[in-house]
Order: sequence, then structure tokens, then C-alpha cells
Amino acid sequence: MGNLRNIAFWVVLFLLILALFNLFSGGGNTLQSREISYSDFVESVESKTVSSATLDGEQIRFRGNDGNDYVTIKPEDAAATELLMNNGVTIRAESQEQSGFQTFILSLLPFLLLIGVWIYFMNRMQGGGKGGAMGFGKSRAKLLTEKHGRVTFDDVAGIDEAKEELEEIVEFLRNPQKFSRLGGKIPKGALLVGPPGTGKTLLARAIAGEAGVPFFTISGSDFVEMFVGVGASRVRDMFEQAKKNAPCIVFIDEIDAVGRNRGAGHGGGNDEREQTLNQLLVEMDGFETNEGVIILAATNRRDVLDPALLRPGRFDRQVTVPNPDIKGREKILAVHARKTPLGPDVDLRIIARGSPGFSGADLANLVNEAALMAARVGRRFVTMEDFENAKDKVMMGAERRSMVLTPEQKEKTAYHEAGHAIVGISLPQCDPVYKATIIPRGGALGMVVSLPEIDRLNWHKSECEEKLAMTMAGKAAEIIKYGEGNVSNGPAGDIQQASALARAMVLRWGMSDKIGNIDYSEAHEGYSGNTAGLSVSANTKELIEEEVKRFIGEAYDCAYKILTDKKEEWDRLAQGLLEYETLTGDEIKRVIRGEPPQSNDDDSGTPEAEDKPSVTAIPKTKAKAKPDDSGLEPEPTA
Repeated sequence: MGNLRNIAFWVVLFLLILALFNLFSGGGNTLQSREISYSDFVESVESKTVSSATLDGEQIRFRGNDGNDYVTIKPEDAAATELLMNNGVTIRAESQEQSGFQTFILSLLPFLLLIGVWIYFMNRMQGGGKGGAMGFGKSRAKLLTEKHGRVTFDDVAGIDEAKEELEEIVEFLRNPQKFSRLGGKIPKGALLVGPPGTGKTLLARAIAGEAGVPFFTISGSDFVEMFVGVGASRVRDMFEQAKKNAPCIVFIDEIDAVGRNRGAGHGGGNDEREQTLNQLLVEMDGFETNEGVIILAATNRRDVLDPALLRPGRFDRQVTVPNPDIKGREKILAVHARKTPLGPDVDLRIIARGSPGFSGADLANLVNEAALMAARVGRRFVTMEDFENAKDKVMMGAERRSMVLTPEQKEKTAYHEAGHAIVGISLPQCDPVYKATIIPRGGALGMVVSLPEIDRLNWHKSECEEKLAMTMAGKAAEIIKYGEGNVSNGPAGDIQQASALARAMVLRWGMSDKIGNIDYSEAHEGYSGNTAGLSVSANTKELIEEEVKRFIGEAYDCAYKILTDKKEEWDRLAQGLLEYETLTGDEIKRVIRGEPPQSNDDDSGTPEAEDKPSVTAIPKTKAKAKPDDSGLEPEPTA
């Protein structure tokens, strides 16, 4: 109906413009005619220089023998018709009634145009349209048809438990009697919670592809405007559309943009956002029931959502969508590699094992980077080497081959990174060293990367202490090799990473006997949040810093002792890095034993379980790692 009104308006507007054009174009004839006096007109007629004349009320338009048009005004008592007929001039008369009617209509055209525009905008202000400047209160939810690029549950892998819960909702929509005969009711809503990139939106698209019912999608930020009340109006309109299309699914992406806890800030929250949230709460579970309307929402900030939004009756289910484990990563890689021709040496399980902590989006990016690298060198399919290079690029950053470093800088980088690797290999609870390089990547001049053999779910105190020792090994190596007076700023990233891990051990994880099992993190770091007013005494703060310093100091001493005891192996590895620039885990062990990095019987085309790429000679240098503020995930160590 709204589309018909819009079409009618534009048709009327076009006709009015056309009539105005005709008005001015018709008057153009008069403007182009030359006006003369009536006496000159009589003289021209009598002298036989007038070929034809048109009588139009008081006006007489005539054409002379010279081809020009003229116009004159006839006096009331003049016998112009008799004069023209006596002189043999062809006469044509125009109807005065028609001309008057046309003049009347054309005189009203500007007013009709203004009235039409006013009616149009008033209609828009009252909710007659969505996309116009006045259609603030209409919902921006889009009806997803998925005619092209349809996503199904076959395209979702690695999150089987979450998929099962949502498959049940789809089954309920397809066959409600299967559940209702036992008294079951369709869930009103499901909240998808998980880190970024784990596939929450992809799951929603899969439901749209599987359900076969109308699927509306909208972002949480689409509700919020600068005008108070607009968001609530959009919520009402969205549910009205959903009720008309029931049974249907409404998906709200990033719901934390509108669903934040009410009154969390000082002096209350934003009025517009809170009104929008209140309207959403009422529509989801108010006096009126929305039968057949299922709300799906996604967020990675569940902690900031209002408790009223999370209760059963609004979001009956909270589905966790975590980062995938090794089996899940393998399945996800298989899904993303469907359209990518893989070489015979590619083993997706090895790639999955070497990518702990990767989300679904990270794995998709990994496959894409590998395909781009293979295409760049003109291969017909993607090999394991391409996946290894892509993984290095994603984890450590792109190589900076153009960076120019002096031999002294390269040597210091090699000894720094060799120190990390030697300590990491020597401590049994450290994650296995995956690769050591002195090639600049990203913001680092070199790095050592460790990968866990299995997905790490928790950290023990002894493991944290050994990780601290490996992290501080870079500075210990520089001091042993060059002396305390020649230590560089290279260990800055190591110190930052070690400080974050040590503070987590003391403040949050209760690993310090002197501090005890108390979470001091928010109070110590000055967060307000829900701990407003909580303070820590100066004595406790001093004790916390002493414990953090003690953990880091003991780790440094441990690394110093290992490097002193294994100085010969450390020197061999540093020289090997200067020569080969990049060494993998097995190659590092062979270099330490004094052997060449690759044995003669190695098959460089078939990677083994240690994820072993071929060694390539490229520019050499030194590194800084990203700090790990949580201490929960293994990071490259500079």
C-alpha cells in the first residue's frame, strides 16, 4: 500500500511539472510574437500584407508576408472580423471557454504542487515510509531471503553443541506438533555468546537457510538515534512486522549496543538507549504474547547486558560459541578449503594442531592467505609450504625484507632469540618451541614461537614460573654475552609480557602465598565498575609489587643459570640463526647437537607432525613480542 502511495505521488508530480512546462511553452508563442498597434494592423490588412490571422478574445495574432508573427489588442467597438474578411485574410478563432478553463487550471498548478508536497511529507512523518528523512520510527530490520549465497548447517563446523541447540529451534519451526504434544513450548529467544570470530552470525545465517521461515536481521546500533523515543518506536515496528510474518525469526546482532545494564553509569544511563531497552523487554515478554516470533541475538559482551534481558521468558537459552578445539579446527579448515585445490602433501590435522586459539574467522583468513601465496608464485594448488608461510604471517606478521640492520644488531638479535629457545627447550613444562627466526616480522626484529601440544585450558603455577623464565631469557642472554652496560631496549616486550603474567598470578590467580586467595585486580588497578569504593592499603600494594618483582626475579635467575650452564649449545644455536635465519623445532635440536639443520634423509615436501617447513635464507635480525595481558595464551617471545 505504501508503495502505491509513493507511485501515485510521483505520477501526480510528473503531471504537474508537465502542465507547467506546457503553460510556459504555450506562452512562449506570445513572447516570440512582435506586438504592434491596432492602427498598424489595419494598415497591414488593407495593404494586403497579412496572410492569416487568429482571433483569441481581445488578441489578434497574425502573420505577415515577411514570415514574422505579430500580435495586437482589438478595441471593443472594432469590426476586425469584417475587415479581415473583406481583404481575403484567412481567419481562425479559438474558443474562449476552453482557454479560460485552461488558464484557471494552470493558475492553480503551483498551489496544487505545494499541497501535494505537504501531504507527502506529513504522510512520511506519520510513519508512511521507512527510508525517507521523516521515517525515523520505522524498523530497519531486513528480510533475509538468501536466494544467493545460502548458508546451511553444513557450512558450520567446530561448534557442534551450539549447532545442536539451534537445530532444535529449526526443527520446532518445521514440526511444532512434535514438541507441543508433550506440552513443550517454542523457545522465545536464544542468546549466542562467544569471542569475536567464532561464528555467531554464521550460525544465525545457517538458521535462516535451514528454517524456511521469514528471517529478519538487524544490528543493535540500528535502534539508537539522537532523538529520544525513536529506538522504542523501531522496536515496536519490528515486532509488528514479525507478528505479521509469524512464525519467523528475528536476529539482533551485537545486542550489547542497546541491551547494556540500566543505570550502570553515574547519574543513570542514556535515556534513549534505556527507553529502547525497556520497549524491547516489554515486546519480548510483556502482556501481549508474540507466538511464533523467535528472537536470536549475538554478543561477545554478555557481562554488560541487563539481567532482565537474560532471564528465561526473554532469552530462554544462552548458547556459548567458544573458540574451536583441535577437532573443530580441522573441520572448519575442511569447510573453508572446499573451494581451494589442495596439494597432496596438505594435512589439515597438522595445520589444526599448529593453530591453537584460532577462531573460525582466523582459520578462514589462514586458508585465504595460503591460497593468495600459492597464486602469487603461480601454483595450480595450495601446498603445505603455503599454509606454513601463511601461518607465520598470521601469527608473527609479514616479513620485513627491506629492513637494513648492521652485523652487530643481527648478532645481538640472534643471541637474544637463541636464549629464549634454549631456556624453552630446557624447561620441561614450557610449550614446545615451534620456530625461531631473526627475520623482522611485523613490529619485531625476530622471535621465538612456542605452540602447545594440546589445547591449553588452564595454567599451573609451575608452568607459569617456567614461562616467565623463558620470557626473561632474552635479557639474561644479552647480559651474559655483552655485559650489563651493553643491554639494549630489545627486552622491553619481554618485560611487559612477564609483568602481565606475574601480576595475573598475584592479583587474580592466588598463586602468591603472601597475598592469598583474594582477587585484587580491579581494586589495585583502579577500576570502578561494581567495586566502587573498594580500596587497597598502601601496605598491600607494596606487598603486591614485591611479589610481582619476586616472581620475575626468580624467573630471570633461572634463565641466567640455564644459559650459563648451556653456553656452548646457546652459542651454536645463535650462530645457526645467523647462518640460516629461520629454524624450526627439529632443526633447532639438530643445530644444538652440532649437526646441519636438515638431515639428508629428510623429505622436505612432506611435513611431519612437528609442522616442519623448509628453511629459507632471508635477511636476519631481532624481535619484540606482543605483551600478553592475561597470561592465558602462548605468545611469540622476543
